[in-house]
Amino acid sequence: MSDGQIIVSGLTKHYKNVRAVDNLSFTVAPGRVTGFLGPNGAGKTTTLRMLLNLVRPTAGVATISGQRYADLPEPLRHVGAVLEASSAHKGRTGINHLRVICAAAGFPRHRADEALALVGLTPAAKRKFKGYSLGMRQRLGIAAAMLGDPKVLVLDEPANGLDPEGIRWMRDLLKTLAGQGRTILVSSHLLSEMQLLADDLVIIAAGKLVRQGTVDQVMDSMAHSVQVRVRTPQVDELTAALVAQNATVTPNGDGALLVSGVDAPAVGRVALKAAVELHELTVERPDLERVFLELTAGKAAIR
Repeated sequence: MSDGQIIVSGLTKHYKNVRAVDNLSFTVAPGRVTGFLGPNGAGKTTTLRMLLNLVRPTAGVATISGQRYADLPEPLRHVGAVLEASSAHKGRTGINHLRVICAAAGFPRHRADEALALVGLTPAAKRKFKGYSLGMRQRLGIAAAMLGDPKVLVLDEPANGLDPEGIRWMRDLLKTLAGQGRTILVSSHLLSEMQLLADDLVIIAAGKLVRQGTVDQVMDSMAHSVQVRVRTPQVDELTAALVAQNATVTPNGDGALLVSGVDAPAVGRVALKAAVELHELTVERPDLERVFLELTAGKAAIR
């Protein structure tokens, strides 16, 4: 068995009137957090369900450590997954919920206590599930996924219901698990958080791959979106000088100018040559939200 690499190859899923996933291929490396992104209806959850053999593909294959999930020996020891907020008997305590899973899966009883501690729920161990908030249920779901000490963790929107402190906790936990050599695949709509959390990105739209790479590679692929922000008391002079160099100059509304088509050093050289005084000269790079929206614009789900 290989080292936890996920390989999705030609994965396709057709429903009666919907092509939910369309010849999708990508890889997820061990020791890294991979963000799985896409608009609503892009096919993310369907892809994850096919990866875990909860949905049968129309075509293609998805493997974990070189095997389909269903063919893995003791899959719960190899793969942990949370595809929705944890569900449990309302009258059962958090610790007993995990102990039941341990008993069913053949895990040592002490793993329930260890997993609960891992997600910070030890103080709520004896509280009944019906009293858990959505954020606590998310934590309990991750605890359940970690009972088998898996090499691979697959999470669908794990930050739902978490407050800012909880989101930071989630980020630190997933980075720590990846640092231990585990494969972490996580889908989310929280793009600003993905920019902080992920090492790699897989972006899909309408069931198809749009872009895959490290966060820096994906951001750099939109280099044309980089702008230079400049402020000067000699707006007209600088604008004319920049336009003469085939730059595009747009007033920003706050007294600054946004310049595209030339880089910051070129703006500085133009200003110097034109004897224009500069009060600000900075580079504005697009954030992940802007890159994501540009990459997925107009790519509606296939119906």
